[in-house]
Parts: sequence; C-alpha cells; structure tokens
Amino acid sequence: MPAASNRFPASVVVAWPALLTPDRSLKCCGSLLLEPSKSGKTLIRVAATAPLLEIAVIVTGEPIATARARFGGFSDLIRRAANAPNTRFVAFDAREALPDRRAFAATVVTGSASSVTERAPWMLATERWLERAVADRSPVLGICFGHQLLGQALGGRVDKNPRGREIGTVRLERVAGDALLDPLAEPLRVNMTHTDSIVELPPGVTVIAQSERDPNSAVRFGEWCWGVQFHPEIDREVMADYVEGRSEAIEGEGLDLGRIRAELGEGAAGREVLRGFLARVAAGGFER
Repeated sequence: MPAASNRFPASVVVAWPALLTPDRSLKCCGSLLLEPSKSGKTLIRVAATAPLLEIAVIVTGEPIATARARFGGFSDLIRRAANAPNTRFVAFDAREALPDRRAFAATVVTGSASSVTERAPWMLATERWLERAVADRSPVLGICFGHQLLGQALGGRVDKNPRGREIGTVRLERVAGDALLDPLAEPLRVNMTHTDSIVELPPGVTVIAQSERDPNSAVRFGEWCWGVQFHPEIDREVMADYVEGRSEAIEGEGLDLGRIRAELGEGAAGREVLRGFLARVAAGGFER
C-alpha cells in the first residue's frame, strides 16, 4: 500500500502501518472521501477515528443458567463490561477451536464451571496455546478458570482452594505495584465465585493482589500477561444470580449466606482492571 501523500492536509494524513493487521489488510473505523484536486486528480481523504481493536475471547464455559438467560454468555458479559468503542470481541469455544493469536491484538480467557484438575484434552490444548502465547509476548488476560489455566500452563498447580469456596463481592489487598491496579482507588472490591485456586505458583511470577480466601487473587505472569481469580465481567445482578444459584452449597459449607447477600456490589474495581488492560492494548502498551 503506498504511503499517504504529503499533499494531504495534516488532519487527514494517516500512519498506514498503525492501521495494518498482521496479514497487511487495512482495518480502521472512519470513512473515505474521494475528492477531486485542482490538478484534476482524485485524492483520497481519510476521516479516521481509531483503529478497530480485535480481541480474541477464548470461551471455556458458560455463566450460571439464570444469568445466561438474561445477559448471554461470558463473551457477552465481557463485551458489556468493557464498554469499549472501536473494539470487536471475537469468541472461540476452546472445546472446539482456538484462535490464531497473531490475528488479534490481545486475548481474554473466560471463566468456567469446569475444573482445571479434570485435565480434559481441550484444557491441555488450551494450556499449550497459552504457553506459546506468553512465550511470544502476546497480551493475555485470564479470568477465573482462565487465570488458573495460565498458572497450570506455566508450571504452577491448581487444586481445591484449601480455604474453601469464595463467592460474592470481596475486597482485594494490593501486595505489589502494577500498571493495572495502581490507578484504582481503594477499596478494591471485586466479584468472585470459585472453589479451585492456584495453590502453587509458576516460577518468576508476581502476585499483585490477594483476598481473604485466596493469596493469589491477581498475578502478573509476565510483562504482557495477567491472571485474575475474580470476574471483571460480573456485576451485582449477575453476582446475585450466582449467590442464589449456589445458596444451598454456600449454607452447606458453613458460609454466611445473609452476609454474602448483604455485601453484594458492582465489583467496580474488577471492571476497571478489564478496561485498563484493553486501554493498554489500544495504546500500544504491549510491544512485540
């Protein structure tokens, strides 16, 4: 593709390489205007806004049925929570196919009701995919099950959380400085629902936040890769669906169901972590 002509007004000159995908095709949000010049030649004026950011969402399961009926799957919840203009989320079911990571700016791996300890073939394939993505310095955010898959793939170990089930809106405690958490104001409240955890961390990773029941609630696995045990995409309504759907188990395990219900919140800090990750991707904060 030829470079943009320096005869164009400065406001419409486009840095073409910034708009090119790995396959060299142009992807941008904006409009093209064909305009005759004084010389009689036709000039192309580009009214560009921002490049279209394409994010792969590796779907590893579905939300609880009541939430799914009202709000859709995890990829829908992520899209809604991100509220990101000029961004397209492309879902891939890990049980069927995995994306070409080179075709996307970043990857988000969802939660699941499955357990990493099952070691199903599709889980092992996804772990291998994640291991290669991290080695290639591709931006990745793992959520809940996705967080655990990253931990297992990179040399850690996932098992039942020795501190028991963690569910509801909980408070995070920062334990290390980090680009995604540093901008957020206290208190850091996020929405959790899990019974498994990363019980042994991979070597060389940094824990950036912990909760009362999970010392590895947020981990930076590498310069381009984070995992969070909480759910950035789950708001108060969806969290309430989970609590009601798990109410029998919650009470059976000796947790205070009334307190969990009373403390439900939006989990705004979690949502801001997702948005911060996407903002860094959009700004080119992850250079390959």
